[in-house]
Amino acid sequence: MPLHDALGVNPSTPPVPDLRLAEWTPRQQLRVPETHVARAAVPAVDIHNHLGRWLTDDWCTPDVDALLSLMDEVNLTTVVNLDGLWGEALDANLARYDRAHPGRFVTFCQVEWPLLSEPDGVERLVAQLRDSAARGARGVKVWKSLGLSVRDASGALVQPDDPRVVEVLTVAGELGLPVLIHVADPVAFFDPLDAHNERFDELAGQPDWSFADRAVYPSFHGLLGALEALVRATPGTTYIGAHVGCVAEDLDHVSRLLRELPNFFVDTAGRVAELGRQPRRFRRLLEEFPDRVLFGTDIFPLERAGLETYFRFLESDDESFPYAPGASIPPQGRWTVSGADLPVDLLTSLYSTNARRILGLGE
Repeated sequence: MPLHDALGVNPSTPPVPDLRLAEWTPRQQLRVPETHVARAAVPAVDIHNHLGRWLTDDWCTPDVDALLSLMDEVNLTTVVNLDGLWGEALDANLARYDRAHPGRFVTFCQVEWPLLSEPDGVERLVAQLRDSAARGARGVKVWKSLGLSVRDASGALVQPDDPRVVEVLTVAGELGLPVLIHVADPVAFFDPLDAHNERFDELAGQPDWSFADRAVYPSFHGLLGALEALVRATPGTTYIGAHVGCVAEDLDHVSRLLRELPNFFVDTAGRVAELGRQPRRFRRLLEEFPDRVLFGTDIFPLERAGLETYFRFLESDDESFPYAPGASIPPQGRWTVSGADLPVDLLTSLYSTNARRILGLGE
């Protein structure tokens, strides 16, 4: 008997197809339990979302009544709208959301950082911030343009720890406005787009998202250092570090920041793909800092499937499930996630208590 017959080996070797990476969409053969979590276990506040017209040509949420119905169905009591901007745009957001539906929406303003190219830029930004607070803004959103694209009159990039930024955001603290700040982006966006980049699919489709050119952009760790220096320089201002402190890939770094900076908090927005690869480490972060991590999604327009993925990650012990159900190629990286299986006390702090305290909302 031929050896291959005795071993049960197929004697015919099929040809290996010439398959491009973009065409490879494997189907997972692992069979594991699937838990459907249709609503948050306790009433939740989404601290990080976009409802305005800053990132889109029209309102991110065209039908407010439909949004409210969805919020009721999934146990989402309040959504923070980060798109308030300033002046008339802020008033339009406040009228559409906060004033029309008290308690359901909280709008943050932004400031016009390019004004730093003007001689009186700091004074104008402080005046803008005071005006926004008077109009009804409940916080400030600082986007990654500060550090990556905003330049002053000399043409230099303005970093988050620039003394002029420190002066403006000190005033935010004096006004009682928390600052939700996003610097950098996923660390892979600062790495070369090569065979070692774990987000190759994503960056190949959006090459303008790459910040790997050191002749143009600061380094990832340089931006993180500037964020830390800013928070240290403004102890009277409360900061929420977007996307798990802007470094979801390194929760030891996040733990150090939370340990050393009492005015620093983090949200979970847009990072299920990262946190779901390390659910036990994420749970330990919450156990060590139960009052410092806030639930946020960055899902806009807000929709049920994305929320249910968040709930499943936070509340179930499911293993190896997609962080973007329905996507033939995972949008951020070719991996699956597993649930953190958080107990109700940590869920309560994460979903609601911490955000309500920072935002000054009643229980």
